[in-house]
Amino acid sequence: MTAKRNRRKQTQSLQERLAAFAESARERARSLPPGREREMLLRRVKQNEVTSNLTEWLSAPVSPRREQS
Repeated sequence: MTAKRNRRKQTQSLQERLAAFAESARERARSLPPGREREMLLRRVKQNEVTSNLTEWLSAPVSPRREQS
């Protein structure tokens, strides 16, 4: 028997969701003492920022290549 996937219509873009998570995780990290949990939150923030940048870069219009002479 196969499991049924939960499908939801996203109301925010991926970049908006990544930015919202990063901001809330940063706020939580500020309230935590230095330690493993704080470092894990900050690592996830960094991963989300990189993912957002890559998504933006990949969705940018492609410029035509120059012909090599």
